[in-house]
Amino acid sequence: MSLIRLLQRKPDGEIVFREPTSGEVPAYAILSHTWEKDEVIYQDLKKGKDKSKAANKAGWRKILFCAKQAAVDGLEYFWVDTCCIDRKNAVELGAAINSMFRWYQNAARCYVYLSDVSKPDTEVDGQRAWEEGFRKSRWFSRGWTLQELLAPRLVDFFGSEGERLGSKLSLESQIYEITGIANKALRGNKLSSFSIKERRSWAEHRNTTIEEDAAYCLIGIFDVSMVPNYGERKNQAFRRLEDEIHRLYKGVDLEKFTVGLDLVSFPTATQFVAREKELSKMYELLYSYNSRSYVVLHGLGGIGKTQLAITYAKRHKEKYTAIFWLNANDEDSLKLSFRDIAQQVLRHHPSTSVLSNVDQDTDLDQVVRVVKAWLDFPQNTRWLMIYDNFDNPKTPGNPDGSAVDIRQFLPRSDHGSIIITTRSSQVGQGERIRVQKLPDVREGLEIVSNISGRRGIENNPDAIALVKELDGLPLALATAGAYLEHVTTSFSDYLRLYKISWLKLQTTSPLLNSYEDRTLYTTWQITFDRIQQQNRASAKLLKLWAYFDRQDLWFDLLRHANSADKWIQKFTKDELNFNEAMALLCSFGLVDLDQSPRQQVGARGYSVHSCVHSWIVFVLNKEWDKSLAHLALTCVASEVPDTNKKHWWLLQQRLLQHLARQTPFIVDAKVDIDELYWGFHNLGDLYSGQGKLAEAEAMYLRALKGYEKALGPDHISTLDTVNNLGNLYKNQGKLAEAEAMYLRALKDYEKALGPDHTSTLLTVNNLGALYKNQGKLAEAEAMYLRALEGKEKALGPDHTSTLNTVNNLGALYSDQDKLAEAEAMYLRALEGCEKALGPDHTSTLDTVNNLGNLYKNQGKLAEAEAMYLRALEGYEKALGPDHTSTLDIVNNLGNLYSDQGKLAEAEVVYLRALEGYEKALGPDHTSTLNTVNNLGNLYSDQGKLAEAEAMYLRALEDYEKALGPDHTSTLRTVNNLGALYSDQGKLAEAEAMYLRALEGCEKALGPDHTSTLDTVNNLGNLYKNQDKLAEAEAMYLRALEGFEKALGPDHTSTLCTVNNLGALYSGQGKLAEAEAMYLRALEGCEKLLGPDYTLTLDTVNNLGNLYSDQGKLAEAKVMYLRALEGYEKALGPNHTSTLRTVNNLGILYQSQGKLAEAEAMYLRALEGYEKALGPDHTSTLLTVNNLGILYQNQGKLAEAEAMYLRALEGYEKALEPNHTSTLDTVNNLGALYSDQGKLAEAEVMYLRALEGYEDSLGLKLASSYLPALTTMFALGDLFSETDRKDMAMAMYIRALSGYTTVQGPSSNWCRQLEDRLQALQVASAESKVGQNECTEPGVARSSSLKQKLCKLRKRLNIK
Repeated sequence: MSLIRLLQRKPDGEIVFREPTSGEVPAYAILSHTWEKDEVIYQDLKKGKDKSKAANKAGWRKILFCAKQAAVDGLEYFWVDTCCIDRKNAVELGAAINSMFRWYQNAARCYVYLSDVSKPDTEVDGQRAWEEGFRKSRWFSRGWTLQELLAPRLVDFFGSEGERLGSKLSLESQIYEITGIANKALRGNKLSSFSIKERRSWAEHRNTTIEEDAAYCLIGIFDVSMVPNYGERKNQAFRRLEDEIHRLYKGVDLEKFTVGLDLVSFPTATQFVAREKELSKMYELLYSYNSRSYVVLHGLGGIGKTQLAITYAKRHKEKYTAIFWLNANDEDSLKLSFRDIAQQVLRHHPSTSVLSNVDQDTDLDQVVRVVKAWLDFPQNTRWLMIYDNFDNPKTPGNPDGSAVDIRQFLPRSDHGSIIITTRSSQVGQGERIRVQKLPDVREGLEIVSNISGRRGIENNPDAIALVKELDGLPLALATAGAYLEHVTTSFSDYLRLYKISWLKLQTTSPLLNSYEDRTLYTTWQITFDRIQQQNRASAKLLKLWAYFDRQDLWFDLLRHANSADKWIQKFTKDELNFNEAMALLCSFGLVDLDQSPRQQVGARGYSVHSCVHSWIVFVLNKEWDKSLAHLALTCVASEVPDTNKKHWWLLQQRLLQHLARQTPFIVDAKVDIDELYWGFHNLGDLYSGQGKLAEAEAMYLRALKGYEKALGPDHISTLDTVNNLGNLYKNQGKLAEAEAMYLRALKDYEKALGPDHTSTLLTVNNLGALYKNQGKLAEAEAMYLRALEGKEKALGPDHTSTLNTVNNLGALYSDQDKLAEAEAMYLRALEGCEKALGPDHTSTLDTVNNLGNLYKNQGKLAEAEAMYLRALEGYEKALGPDHTSTLDIVNNLGNLYSDQGKLAEAEVVYLRALEGYEKALGPDHTSTLNTVNNLGNLYSDQGKLAEAEAMYLRALEDYEKALGPDHTSTLRTVNNLGALYSDQGKLAEAEAMYLRALEGCEKALGPDHTSTLDTVNNLGNLYKNQDKLAEAEAMYLRALEGFEKALGPDHTSTLCTVNNLGALYSGQGKLAEAEAMYLRALEGCEKLLGPDYTLTLDTVNNLGNLYSDQGKLAEAKVMYLRALEGYEKALGPNHTSTLRTVNNLGILYQSQGKLAEAEAMYLRALEGYEKALGPDHTSTLLTVNNLGILYQNQGKLAEAEAMYLRALEGYEKALEPNHTSTLDTVNNLGALYSDQGKLAEAEVMYLRALEGYEDSLGLKLASSYLPALTTMFALGDLFSETDRKDMAMAMYIRALSGYTTVQGPSSNWCRQLEDRLQALQVASAESKVGQNECTEPGVARSSSLKQKLCKLRKRLNIK
């Protein structure tokens, strides 16, 4: 490379040359641009020259730009082609042309200055403008700029103003569209890895000012050197360039050994796709000038090894003097291939003496020797030999006499390149590249589309399903395409036929030119025959695989097989024999190590490709073998782990896919099930542990039937299954069926084992859990106490089973709000577990977790967090971070953080739990769905209502699928959807959800169950929001009566309903009744939970609201300040509950006329909400709206309008334009515009609000909805003020009717409306008198009406 002359910008700003030296070149920037008139040249900047002339040239601007940008990037030196080369010196110019690619390549940064691209100051339109100019820039059409784009690592683009447009990386997609240059080339991949043809194509549409430069500008692109000879003409320059390229790749003696590519000798290659990674690796390994290079393409038959080799040969054919294809299937085929090579060479070089004197028909061994001799010539170094289908290599363990020793057919010299394709991993020559299935579904779709001729299938779900089933195997994809080309069969029908009539479908598919010697169903038969020759156990193992899933087969699973077959015995009795059998299958590419992403426990398994598995099922096992099916089922049933085993759930997951394969055998009677009842019991445990409850039920019922038949209905094993069925039914929400199972098990255990046997007591304990779920808390307590007494007697007070019941009693007492008793139970259980098992045992940690739950319910959030974190740390240590028990704690932490208002932290832990559950248990497991439901709750609290709805709908769909539509978990999510729809203002949908939940709970749990009553309470909330106050009261009173009966008058659920009744009575104007309810709730909460518990503080806050409504502002302030102090202490100053009270204080101060204090409260609430919930949460927007009201009262009408508009925009985005909160803000805007005298705008707002209320709620409900009535009142005033008396009267009458219905005829609003109606009637009567006196119409009439209305308002004290 020639020495480089650089420019240097000195500290004083002077620009001077740094002349070339042989020392180390400093870091420099380099400029790329297009030459224009008046460029600065070398002679302008020579030492001693006056630079003022250069500075006056147009090109000086580019030099200054480059200098300044280099300085910004910390570079002192830079290079500009116009002035850093002495173009009058032919020697220097020639050296520079040959070095320029490397100069750009070595630059620290390259700046592309586009003088024809301008970047305006405006953002959006400016972006479009400069992008259009960028695409049309002259720079992309010039020859020399090609290497300036590709050589540098870092390229930045700038417009004519010097503003940065982007980098080569950020603008990659646009550059690709403009130039067609492959992304890998733009990213810096070696240019030699691209074919000569492709590189030449990059310059096809580029121009140069001097015609010879069209060739010279490609010198660096092809990494050659040649002396420029201006005047030789373009064609001659390209001829010399081609010669240099061929010498580089093929050597100086290329003419003597060049043999044109003979495609006839190659197999047919069709529809090759992708494999760019493998092609790049092949080039990297093969293209060496110095020594022999080998690549072995190894993989499953039909995976595309031959196609890959053909594609490589075609892509890089210019780089080899000769490429020869050989069939290495056997020795005879190889010898015939060598004869073809000899004939090809002689066609191109007839005088080649070493070949011309051989008898090619009779002495093929001699032909092999002389061809190898020709390949060994020292000057013949650039050939490529491809040995295809070398599938039967001669190895020490291969007894096949026809196996090939390929060493006899390899040239001896240490040059040239060789590719070998093989199914065998025992080929030892060269570097191996494992050719695997196509990883991208789109690649499979491309093959099927191209061969079938069916276009536009990229988004066809049936085509995608088919391609996924064929799992990236090119031969299978091509076979499907060939079949579909000639028939009208749909993709879905082909997939159906593939699954049920695989062999017939394959035998009737057309032959493929590219696989002319084999089909999909025969391609692995030759391999299987060779395997059977070498190890019968391997062949038998492959046949047995038909009765397992294709993925994840391992020794410990198969060791349970008890077979009379000696070959099965061989690989199931000894792990070394199993490894030997599996290794042979792997060496032929039929089997691979399992690559499934699931978390592993135990030894890693093996897998077969889905198409190979279909071949095993339909070809190797053409006749169904019931004994092998029974053997496989026995293996799975025997491997089901006990839930006390470490990582049991992961082992269950590994087994689940095999059981899914085998369950149809049972259903379709394709396996002998005699004496398999023990297995069905285990398989029921497996399905139950994985949350597949319907499948578990079917297995348990089969087990029960078998046990009853074989052992009798009262046998202990029978009763164990009965007990497990009870557990299952309980988990399914079939509580009556569960109770029947438990009672049967209990009765017969007592009869067989006695009332105090541990098995009996276990069922007693289970009955307690069932009664607890049914809300029969007294019965549950009786069961638990019986179990506890029995276990203490039989096992002792400190036995872990005893402590388990103690723990259960703690949970029961917690539900009964007997929090002190609950804590005593938990602490006893904890102390006992720590003593018996240690502080880190999982049973100990279970109790720690329960204590966390208790403290959370008591409002002791810091203590709860400490318990959860201790449990979490212990579980992570004992079970790992992904164990389901660990994830349960993570989920509980999410609940706690949500209660604490730490919503971001809650989301993080919920997402961790969700990801862990999905990985450990699958996306449809009930534990997964519980977290999905919790995420829905969180998103609802955050105001992310669309995301919340998505979570709830996902949970609901999968609960219905897993547990049924009437399960309590399903109904809980239905209830949550009701609450969400209520928040969204979708009140009809909310009511439908609540009614469905109520009906389901009443059916499943009874009308008095606490879950039923929770839904009744929620319906009360909904009816209250709909202003159906009578219906709301009925719901609340039903809930209250039920809670008092089930839980007692002082239970938190009872007190919550009392609190809700207080809110209802407050809304009805029954303020005395409301106060009585709130005081009862407050007294109960203080007694039960303490004065500082959050539920207590909620009631205090509500009392503040009530006193505010009663005009008892001093008492209201006391309540609010108490609530605020308590919230700040319990939850922190930024919790949403704290901020709600801050907001309420703002309203109070506004009512007291303390507007500055009100503003301070609102601003604090606003800042807190924005930080905690975001600027668009509905709670944030409510405070924004309140600020609007405050500013309106302060006369700051512009600020008020800004607040209202922000609130309106936020509500429309978060809740839709017809949500009641949105419409309330619309109404407020109407009031503001009315105050501003913008009556037309006010009318628009009022009408929009009223129309929205009617659309959202329905005409009937809107006529009794208080905010809608307020809007009617305001519209009446507006119509009255604008002399539209009839319209005003209609609005007043409608509003009066609504207020009378809701608040009664004596309410303040009704009296005001009656006064307004009376005033209108008086004015109307006087107007008629005026008309009779024939006074001038118009002004007098209007003035008279206004004056009389004004007088009447003063007299009636109407504001």
